Amino acid sequence: MIATTSLGRKLTLLLAGVAALLSVLSWSMVTGLARQAAERTQDNVLSASVTTIAETLRTEQGEVRLELPYSAFSMLGAISQDRVFYKVVAGSRLLTGYADLQVPSGYGPDQGPGRVRFATGSYLGEDIRMASLTRFVQAGNSPVPVTVTVAQTRYGIGAITSDLSRHAAGLSIAFFLVAAGLTSLVARASLRPLKTITADVARRGPADLSPLHHKAPAELAPLLDALNRLMVRLGQSIRRSEDFIAEAAHRVRTPLATVRVQAEILLRATTGDAERQRLRQMIRAVDESSRSAGQLLDHATVVYRAEALARDPVDLGEVARQCAHALEPTAAMRDIALRIETQRAIVRGDPILIDNALRNILDNAIKYSPDDTTVTVRVLKDVETVRVSVTDQGPGLGNGAVEHLTERFRRGCNVEGIVGSGLGLTIAEAAIQAHGGRLELGKGPEGQGACVSLILSA
Repeated sequence: MIATTSLGRKLTLLLAGVAALLSVLSWSMVTGLARQAAERTQDNVLSASVTTIAETLRTEQGEVRLELPYSAFSMLGAISQDRVFYKVVAGSRLLTGYADLQVPSGYGPDQGPGRVRFATGSYLGEDIRMASLTRFVQAGNSPVPVTVTVAQTRYGIGAITSDLSRHAAGLSIAFFLVAAGLTSLVARASLRPLKTITADVARRGPADLSPLHHKAPAELAPLLDALNRLMVRLGQSIRRSEDFIAEAAHRVRTPLATVRVQAEILLRATTGDAERQRLRQMIRAVDESSRSAGQLLDHATVVYRAEALARDPVDLGEVARQCAHALEPTAAMRDIALRIETQRAIVRGDPILIDNALRNILDNAIKYSPDDTTVTVRVLKDVETVRVSVTDQGPGLGNGAVEHLTERFRRGCNVEGIVGSGLGLTIAEAAIQAHGGRLELGKGPEGQGACVSLILSA
């Protein structure tokens, strides 16, 4: 499987991107609201200023008079250090102020007297905000329209907005950093059930196809169901294969035994050398086929029982003695002596699988040993492990890598002419690994022969 970008990293980056977008939006909104609030404050002060000035208008001897109140300008200076401009016009006559201050078009008595109007413009090269108010003052026999205009530069608004924008940017950055940290925690917490399921599957052995039982979010429930269904189908397929192998091995061994007996009878009755040689070759082929069928059955048994491994007390010393006793007639036919050096060593496991493993190793040692030699079986126990070793005086394990000899149907390069199927060590290793142990292959004493050891936890 080719690994792509981490799902946790993707989720973290996605959520962090959302947090960054929200931070930018919040900064933009705070900056906009700050500018609006500053402009509204300036408009309110300008409105209060022009209203205060307009309220001081009066008439004397038919003419409009004005005394500029100090408070009208002091309130403008209270919020910033901006420059202030003003202009008061009675009809077409300038009462006071800056004559060249242009009142925006549309501001006049016909636009609604008594109503403050606002506008943004430019004066003396500076941006300004203006407020204008028109009142009618009775002068003589007719009312005279008086327009009061007050303007202020906008540096204060810019400074206030910039200051608030910097504060908003700092808060947005802090919000993003906190959100990014929380995002990483949330991503890990969200993926924890998936990692738990992954770890559970990774810890399982190749024969463990039991269902997964985990409390998982609703989004992972279909995945768990699919995995459990897959393991059920895989288990059924494996069991069908094992049943087929066991049945085939059983059905093959019976007719092979019959063929071998008939071939031996015929061999005794035949006198011709050529015919006797052909019969011997046939008997050898039957032996190889029978042995392969038997070991295929043993292998299927090991795989099947490993799925539901028993944990009974097993005395490895007693198992070793029983295996040696069962194979003693085979060894005696070739004058091979079996030396047993055992002690009581109790482990917990499946006695059938352990017996199967040791029987295959001891059978290999007898088969590959020369006539009139000795095969030694030792059981040694220490604080943590129990070791069962089988040592022979045969040709050894060859010059190749010994770890490959446990592969199915793999045999050494120095066993030509000896009947074998290449399954003995495979069966032994599968049985021992099912118990959490290991199989060690090495040379015998003084570099002669082979030493195969089964190592289990005490």
